[in-house]
Amino acid sequence: MTGIPPFRVLRAKPLWIANGVITGVLALLFAVFYVGANVDPADHLTKLPVGLVDADKGAAVGGEQVDLGARITESIKKSTAGGDRIDWKVMDEKEMKEELGKGKLFGALVVPAGFTSSATALTATEPTATPARPALTVLTNQSAGSIGSGLARTATTRAAENASLQLGKELTARIGAAQAKLPAAARVLLADPAAVTVEDGHPLDPHSGLGLTAFYYALTLVVVGMLSANVISGQVDHALGYTHNDMGPLRLHRPLIRTTRVQTLAISGTLMTGLSLLMGTLVMAGAVGIMGMDASHLPLLWLYSVCAIAVTGIGALTLLAVFGTPGMLVVTLVFIGMAVPTAGATTPIEALPGFYRFLAEFEPLRQITGGIRSILYYDAQGDAGLTRGWVMMAAGLSAAGLFGFGVLGWYDRKGLHRIPAETTPGKTVVPA
Repeated sequence: MTGIPPFRVLRAKPLWIANGVITGVLALLFAVFYVGANVDPADHLTKLPVGLVDADKGAAVGGEQVDLGARITESIKKSTAGGDRIDWKVMDEKEMKEELGKGKLFGALVVPAGFTSSATALTATEPTATPARPALTVLTNQSAGSIGSGLARTATTRAAENASLQLGKELTARIGAAQAKLPAAARVLLADPAAVTVEDGHPLDPHSGLGLTAFYYALTLVVVGMLSANVISGQVDHALGYTHNDMGPLRLHRPLIRTTRVQTLAISGTLMTGLSLLMGTLVMAGAVGIMGMDASHLPLLWLYSVCAIAVTGIGALTLLAVFGTPGMLVVTLVFIGMAVPTAGATTPIEALPGFYRFLAEFEPLRQITGGIRSILYYDAQGDAGLTRGWVMMAAGLSAAGLFGFGVLGWYDRKGLHRIPAETTPGKTVVPA
């Protein structure tokens, strides 16, 4: 005991400066990553993939073959020639359904079969029956992300409405003075002939969180792996006798077992790998068994969950071992701060600023979310994100191993060994 009052430490300027810099930078970075990525998705929108389908076969009108569906799709493509917000993908209905079913399209605009026949019937001055109003169908895809689906819906609806107005001008010009013979209601309809209907292009099961269960499940795996790494790192240090273990008012200290840094990481990684079997099982049991989340391919979901937790945890253990005490801040930034905004689950990657799109190429949460989304929503199709998820997890594990064991091996060779704060000949329990 030195007799120095403990609160006197608060007068030390380095204590305030060091903690102020660390916490201030952390607060600023989280604000930049979270708010900056989502402050204006519409303004940053670039090449959002949306399907454009012309199922219309045209019709013979007055001895002339007319194909209004082709005109509409062509006008939509020309109307966006000067911009790059929407990437219209011209395709047939079968291909469109396949792409929606893989999350590769955020929506679609469909000109249905018989559109020309229905539209030209509106120009008949003496119709034998009340003509059916032609329709343009807007398809949404919540499974690809709610914001992205909403942006696609807005763009496709606007395109359909503009196409209807343009079509109305063409039909009005086609009948010329004969439009005076039409009833007033028919003339109004002729000016804006096409109805716009909105449908769900890839319906999800009711317990799918409107397309967000994949993101939250993946986030759970990442958080569990990250936090478990912090727990395991501390418990391994305690088991080796390098740190105390405070249990309430008691402090437990074990005999020192001298190990190299490489050996310590190997022990921690082995423990993480083994416990990932338990954690992955419990995460799936909690989400699917207790909370009733809709899920199929359960064995694959379990395996993917276990591997995601293990890879995340080993990556976090590596950063903790290499950077020491500041490692937890690095882990938090890598696995949460930079990962959540770039996961592509809420705001699509196509609506993020360029810097965040760069981060999204390798941030672990996006890769894991893609695989979970494929398993939950897209029948576990490899090209719907599952293959990329496996490949990126393998790459991440390899990078963590090379970086961690490489740097820690260099520490050991340089004699930068760990020095315990206190060693005792045996296990003791003393008041904290």
